[in-house]
Amino acid sequence: MGTVKTTDGVEIFYKDWGPKTATPIMFHHGWPLSADDWDNQMLFFLAKGYRVIAHDRRGHGRSSQVGSGHDMDHYAADVAAVTDALDLKGAIHIGHSTGGGEVAHYVARAKPGRVAKAVLVSAVPPIMVKTPANPGGLDISVFDGLRAALAANRSQFYIDLPTGPFYGFNRPGAKISQGLIDNWWRQGMMGAANAHYEGIKAFSETDFTEDLKKIEVPVLVAHGTDDQIVPYADAGPLSAKLLKHGTLKSYEGFPHGMLSTNPDVLNPDLLAFIKG
Repeated sequence: MGTVKTTDGVEIFYKDWGPKTATPIMFHHGWPLSADDWDNQMLFFLAKGYRVIAHDRRGHGRSSQVGSGHDMDHYAADVAAVTDALDLKGAIHIGHSTGGGEVAHYVARAKPGRVAKAVLVSAVPPIMVKTPANPGGLDISVFDGLRAALAANRSQFYIDLPTGPFYGFNRPGAKISQGLIDNWWRQGMMGAANAHYEGIKAFSETDFTEDLKKIEVPVLVAHGTDDQIVPYADAGPLSAKLLKHGTLKSYEGFPHGMLSTNPDVLNPDLLAFIKG
């Protein structure tokens, strides 16, 4: 574990496990979580002989709780700072939710040779909010509601989200994991309220259309059809169409947090894509 200091003085915390000579896989977490959300996948790929890296986004987890830069341009620049410091070459970048947006924004700008493949899981691209160009998006009032709930009682909000729609635990017959709920709350409360508040705009209003069009490497787009956070129809299929080398894999009935609820299905699929 270590930290990298960005050009604007932010300390970005990261984990780096496995042989330095192995193929690197870098994981990008969702809002408002941390690198810890990737524990399952990091252990899985570590056991397969890969080098696994995950960082805490600025204002999240153990990274600096700064007052500015909570936008996709800074998120991508912070990723570049980590990949430069570790001199990662031919890396696979895997992003969940907001982390998927971060991956798209970074990969579209990455130095030649840095990235071999990318994976967008339950990811926010092309754009979440409803606009004239994106009539299937969510109304801005949805995101205003998230901001209001966070500002009013962040701790309770961070219990309600994982207990309900994030993992699909509000669905009839869902197998509820109290451990996942508690760990979501723990990760969320480690981060800064201002970073999480401003991050809502970053994940909901950033238009990743041009990023997706620019990406030259193979990209797997994985999305659950019962995603209640980033609705399937306005995300996965649209992103796959914009990518030059995109592959869409849909998961019938899976929730937004499917990496945590269904790692037995997702992990082998990620491995197959990486090896393919």
